[in-house]
Amino acid sequence: MLGFQASQRLRPLWLSTHLRSHNSRHVTRNCCFTGVRRKLHACVVGSGPAGFYTVQHLLKNNKEIRVDLYERLPVPFGLVRFGVAPDHPDVKNVINSFTQTAHSERFTFCGNVMVGRDVMVSDLQEAYDAVVLSYGAEDDQLLRIPGEQLPGVYSARAIVGWYNGLPENKDLMPDLNVETAVVLGQGNVALDLARILLTPVDLLRKTDITGAALDAIAESKIKRIFVVGRRGPLQVAFTIKELREMVNLQGVRTVLNPSDFEGIERVLLENIPRPRRRLTELLLKSTPQGSAGCVGHREWGLLFHRSPVQILPTADGERVGGIHFQLNKLEASGDTMKAVPTGNSEDMPCGLVLRSIGYRSLPLDPDVPFDKRRGVIPNNRGRVEGRAGLYCSGWVKRGPQGVIATTMNDSFETGEAVLEDISNRSASPQAGFESIRPKLASRGEELQHSISYVSTMLELQFFCTWLLCNGIYHPSSHLNVSHRSSGGVLR
Repeated sequence: MLGFQASQRLRPLWLSTHLRSHNSRHVTRNCCFTGVRRKLHACVVGSGPAGFYTVQHLLKNNKEIRVDLYERLPVPFGLVRFGVAPDHPDVKNVINSFTQTAHSERFTFCGNVMVGRDVMVSDLQEAYDAVVLSYGAEDDQLLRIPGEQLPGVYSARAIVGWYNGLPENKDLMPDLNVETAVVLGQGNVALDLARILLTPVDLLRKTDITGAALDAIAESKIKRIFVVGRRGPLQVAFTIKELREMVNLQGVRTVLNPSDFEGIERVLLENIPRPRRRLTELLLKSTPQGSAGCVGHREWGLLFHRSPVQILPTADGERVGGIHFQLNKLEASGDTMKAVPTGNSEDMPCGLVLRSIGYRSLPLDPDVPFDKRRGVIPNNRGRVEGRAGLYCSGWVKRGPQGVIATTMNDSFETGEAVLEDISNRSASPQAGFESIRPKLASRGEELQHSISYVSTMLELQFFCTWLLCNGIYHPSSHLNVSHRSSGGVLR
């Protein structure tokens, strides 16, 4: 049973206990679980796929090491939890593997700790034998065109966070009282946005989409969504799975211009990779000359060879009213096709613009090397340049690209580098979280609420989710947690 009560101003505390096996799909949040102390101590910053895969490799391949995982949110799993579309539960199944990793007595989850504010990277390096930065790409690529700041223009990250319950986006409230929306970008996230906004509400109710987003989509007036790219059909970045979901979407018609596909069949006879061939064949079948696709009262379409140069305001200047595009043609540039302006342009009326042109990482700590142009930490196979004992994995290591399997291999490479270096190091093992705890206690902000009693780890999980949904938790605050069980005690 859960209890919640107002308390006096309390200093932040972290819970220390063994994480025992439960029939829960997720790890308990807002607290720190510690197990048996071992000789070597490493920490990972960021609990998304890159962070957890790095932890897995370390724990599996060195039975003496223990790993502490720091996360700025009170909940783990990063983009797997907050970035995957709610109607893609199969993609989220990797959480089950991560949860099994978290059951290890040599693993610690320290949530609601912002490295770079609550504790610095230099503090972590003093406390651990190795520090791995896996905090991902927390910002968006910008169009950098006039009108981008108009109301009605949103980043893909913000919309995805809104319908997935990310705390910083829970109050977004996008205005869906428009008939036409435009998604700029032609990757998987772009199709995710279009699909979620056009999916019948009865189907969305079967997913884990937030209630606020479900209510907003139920009242949406959107009738059509165009997904726009600067190059052609052979350069789209989405996969055939995402495309198939769109062309088969219940009650939604696919609209493609046959002229965009002139000469494509000839190209298919050439030696192009099979995944690209299958994707293009499905596009061809979805044109009016192929299969008519699904018939419905709403529609979506792909527009090619267009680059936005200005977001146009409404007549009163209060919000977005359209987009001014330059029209492109493709020219060969080495092994790729480059979009170059034709000198022609067009205006497209719309009431909602979603920017889906990629993510970028940000510097975490001024003392950590960072390549601002590429948006990555300079590294060699995960070893941060010029900083012994400091490593990186995932998007902050290689840039925001690839799928979860790509991240897994990348993280394993970093994990292997850590193990190689630790095995060759003669320095004495570090204390780990025990030396970080006082710093967190002295720097952490105070919160006037505490949990009076939590009977199981699973209940704590649901309780923290309740805090997020009801606005009681704020990322800049620390949550005081008390828990009594046979597994551990409050320190």
